[in-house]
Amino acid sequence: MEFSSPAQRRLQTLRSHLDSSQADDQPSLFLNATASEAPFSNEDSYSVVLPEKLDTGIWNVHRSAKSPTKLFSRFPDHPEIGTLHDNFVHAVETYPDNKYLGTRARPDGTIGDFLHRHNVVSRPFALTLILLRLMINPLSSSTPPLLRHPSLTDSYSVVLPEKLDTGIWNVHRSAKSPTKLFSRFPDHPEIGTLHDNFVHAVETYPDNKYLGTRARPDGTIGEYTWMTYAETASARQAIGSGLLYNGINHGACVGLYFINRPEWLVVDHACAAYSFISVPLYDTLGPDAVKFIVDHATLQAIFCVPQTLNTLLSFLSEIPTIRLVVVVGGADENLPSLPPGSGVKIVSYQKLLSQGRSSVHPFSPPKPEDIATICYTSGTTGTPKGAMLSHENLISNVAGSSLSINFLPDDIYISYLPLAHIYERSNQIMGVYGGVSIGFYQGDIMKLMDDLAVLRPTVFCSVPRLYNRVYDGITSAVKSSGVTKRRLFQLAYNSKKKAILNGRSPSPLWDKLVFNKIKEKLGGRVRFMGSGASPLSPDVMDFLRVCFGCSVREGYGMTETSCVISSMDEGDNLSGHVGSPNPACEVKLVDVPEMNYTSEDQPYPRGEICVRGPIIFKGYYKDEEQTKEIMDEDGWLHTGDIGLWLPGGRLKIIDRFVSQCFIHGDSFNSSLVAIVAVDPDVMKDWAASEDIKYENLGQLCKDPKVRKAVLAEMDIVGREAQLRGFEFARAVTLVPEPFTLENGLLTPTFKVKRPQAKAYFAEAISKMYAEIAAWDPMPSKL
Repeated sequence: MEFSSPAQRRLQTLRSHLDSSQADDQPSLFLNATASEAPFSNEDSYSVVLPEKLDTGIWNVHRSAKSPTKLFSRFPDHPEIGTLHDNFVHAVETYPDNKYLGTRARPDGTIGDFLHRHNVVSRPFALTLILLRLMINPLSSSTPPLLRHPSLTDSYSVVLPEKLDTGIWNVHRSAKSPTKLFSRFPDHPEIGTLHDNFVHAVETYPDNKYLGTRARPDGTIGEYTWMTYAETASARQAIGSGLLYNGINHGACVGLYFINRPEWLVVDHACAAYSFISVPLYDTLGPDAVKFIVDHATLQAIFCVPQTLNTLLSFLSEIPTIRLVVVVGGADENLPSLPPGSGVKIVSYQKLLSQGRSSVHPFSPPKPEDIATICYTSGTTGTPKGAMLSHENLISNVAGSSLSINFLPDDIYISYLPLAHIYERSNQIMGVYGGVSIGFYQGDIMKLMDDLAVLRPTVFCSVPRLYNRVYDGITSAVKSSGVTKRRLFQLAYNSKKKAILNGRSPSPLWDKLVFNKIKEKLGGRVRFMGSGASPLSPDVMDFLRVCFGCSVREGYGMTETSCVISSMDEGDNLSGHVGSPNPACEVKLVDVPEMNYTSEDQPYPRGEICVRGPIIFKGYYKDEEQTKEIMDEDGWLHTGDIGLWLPGGRLKIIDRFVSQCFIHGDSFNSSLVAIVAVDPDVMKDWAASEDIKYENLGQLCKDPKVRKAVLAEMDIVGREAQLRGFEFARAVTLVPEPFTLENGLLTPTFKVKRPQAKAYFAEAISKMYAEIAAWDPMPSKL
């Protein structure tokens, strides 16, 4: 059936969205891109249905399609009319000579033709009210037209009321599923746990290559060798059975203390199949933090490698819950033996496999609400906090993300980002759902480019730090290539960028002449690039799109939301934002008056980003107080990030609730010093206005003129806050990378971890105090 009118075509587009989100049982719906834009309506829609309270999921309140966002209490064209008196005065002033009251009755009681009086108060007021509005033609130009929604192709999220009776429309949901938050894959709603997800992959892609490695048993590096999905399924059953054989009970916490390699995922799948809870451990937390987690999570078994075994042995006797240590990549004859009375067994991974295969146990699948993993993140004082994520949390997040990002059975993914972090974990779950082949790097980040050349992945997910290095490396090579090649690159770059931004296909000539050589740096086949963990500069994003000719999208999330909160949509070529909400969650901005951010800000609403939905974690393990700090009573998780809504309902991160600034002072120095993580966009705009030349953001941060300007701005703010003299920073160091959870400088609530920041920036702090001593004839040391 063809649709001729624009309204009918928009309606069909909307219905197709609802079909894909399993929401076609809803009788009517409106979409709204931003709070200021009008809702969707059409010739066939007379009312819209809304939720009385959004968190109930019940859409049962109908409003007129002419005004779904607001109930009328005044005439649209004359809001000054608030009483019957006002109404009549308006008529007298506007239509003084119009015929008004007519009658056929004569004073003598006879009936004749209608006689009219002008607008004078000479008839019962009730009759006046009845007739007054009938004077105005309901089809005249003064009648408000049906409200229209802009083109659906420009709408990425819709805005809804959290509670309809408040009249406040402040909650954004993905335009892909506005009536229902996703908790399952649309095509496979039977998948409710990580175990279900892997079973689906094994049944659908049994012979697909799954886990690949270049590492050989003798320690050498060669070509990639692979385990299929079916082979991995057999190994995961053996590992799970081996854990039960050694007395590890269902529901026990199992630690994984080694970097990315195939065995990591085999163990994780075993945990999901037998209802164990996986607990990743990683060296960047430090030995003390590892010991704390092993004890705090009451681990019963730990998988490690020979390199991390020694750390475990240093405190193993102090942890009474440990029963089993499994060494991956170690031979039994080379493993240390513990005293018989220790109660701890140390076995090799291969031996555990053999034990499991000789004593196979049936699966003990978890329920969706069961805890799948406890991901520990650093706390304010350095004490890690364990975020409890259920199977439902993880499946919901990936299911929602799958609406805009598809991993395919013929895709190849390279795994090098830490599996202990939720970003890589989420990518792995998505990969399993799509039947993707996952090749692991050899374990040395300095050799990653060699691994990329051999594997030739089609999907590459990374963090801004690495993308910035790619950008710097290519631009440096271009600058040193000579005038002719430099001009050719610039011509090709500008032409291809213009085409991409205009939605056109660039000329293939530019790839042949310039960009194919650059694509080979990542293997030559990358079709999708993802970026997360911290903001990616718009300049770098545009650069990647042009040079690699693939989809480059940025996402935003955190461990406590099971990863993705929002991500860019396919076909959205605007840089500098983090896209629309994950269809598995809803997002609102909450006023932060102390920072002058409000939902009434113009031209865009601003505030702290809060998230709600099935992706929200179950709380911090054994830490109810910290959980209450980040979660409110209505189920909203407060991220600590400040965002704004761009046109079309796209989210942009603009600030941190906790400033990206670390002020240091101690008893040995009489002055304070500051470390400031700069905003790349603001810094570059300022540098352009000052005509400061630079090659990269790192160089700009070191420029004395820039540091002086930032310190001057800090002084202005300090004076406005009436700080005392000794409370001002005397020197500042600017850093291009933000404080993040990943680099250990922020807590999950985005508070600066002072002990870690002091150690992280120790060299910069020392240099600043040396500078102060050189400037100031008075001693800075006390």
